[in-house]
Amino acid sequence: MERSFIKKTVNIFFCALLGAAVLIGGCSDNNKAEAVKEQKTAAAAQKDANLSGARNTPIVVAAKKVGPAVVGITNKAYVRDIFNRVQLTERGTGSGVIYDKSGLIATNNHVVEGASEIIVSLPDGRSVKGKVLGADAATDLAVVKIDEENLPVADFGDSSTLQVGEPAIAIGNPLGLEFRGSVTAGVISALNRSIQLGERRFTLIQTDAAINPGNSGGALVNAEGEVVGINSAKIAVSGVEGIGFAIPINSAKPILDELSKKGRVVRPYIGASLVDKDIANRYGFDIDLHDGIFVMKVWEGSPSAKAGLRPGDIILKFNGENINKVVELRGKLAELKVGDSVDVVVLRGGAEETVHMTLEEIPEENR
Repeated sequence: MERSFIKKTVNIFFCALLGAAVLIGGCSDNNKAEAVKEQKTAAAAQKDANLSGARNTPIVVAAKKVGPAVVGITNKAYVRDIFNRVQLTERGTGSGVIYDKSGLIATNNHVVEGASEIIVSLPDGRSVKGKVLGADAATDLAVVKIDEENLPVADFGDSSTLQVGEPAIAIGNPLGLEFRGSVTAGVISALNRSIQLGERRFTLIQTDAAINPGNSGGALVNAEGEVVGINSAKIAVSGVEGIGFAIPINSAKPILDELSKKGRVVRPYIGASLVDKDIANRYGFDIDLHDGIFVMKVWEGSPSAKAGLRPGDIILKFNGENINKVVELRGKLAELKVGDSVDVVVLRGGAEETVHMTLEEIPEENR
């Protein structure tokens, strides 16, 4: 009887011990990923703590903060080869910045323009398909969406507080994904730098932080680890070094928001073909512009047509300001909204007249 009791007690003890082992093992499996993550975080924190202030600089801190949110973007499109076969081919690579946990990525329009397929390369080595939610050539901005969770997100700063001479860090993928996550540092060289690319004028941040092909769409970061610009262009001329440009983040934020929600930017137009002094000289037109802009053609049904603007008019003032270049007029329009009313002073038949114009959204076929 005593032996039977002891035997039963031993069996119960071993069963309980085995159950506890199974329970502990199960918990270990469920929490393994979290434990590894915590160990890595602790190790990184210990490593940072061991660095001297001379090494753990604001540039290092900013790169660690924003770097995980900078991705590579590969633009692929269908093209015909020499045998007339249609193939999906890589057209180029650029960079992007994850700015929302839902998978929204800010980049340049010229990075995704004409793409049939977008591949987003994440810093952890994964490559996933992306979708262009919207793109805007006028500002060279675009938004790409990926369906992933637990993404690192970069914080947007306030570009209006930037000072000439303060540190600037560029993070991106120069010359392709082989050099992904490259960090270059310099200073803010100038603010509100107005440059003209084609027929469009951009107001940009100038920096001497190296920006190379592939950096487009990447992050320009301040010493506090905040994104203050989207890298966009550089002057690539022999003998010129250290002149790169970024779109100020304060200008980019409302555009990105509109692109993510509507897929496009709603902006006004006047609906007229215009010629200024530069265009006249380029095409050999002999016109006395009276320091204004010549109206070559008025589109039917446009705000200009409804306001009574006529071919042959010369625009002298737009919304109260003297105007003599088409690019300046476009800049003034960019500051206005659909539905705004403006006064336009024109020279007609040797006399000045004022017409009242209500701005409308540019038609889809003219975007």
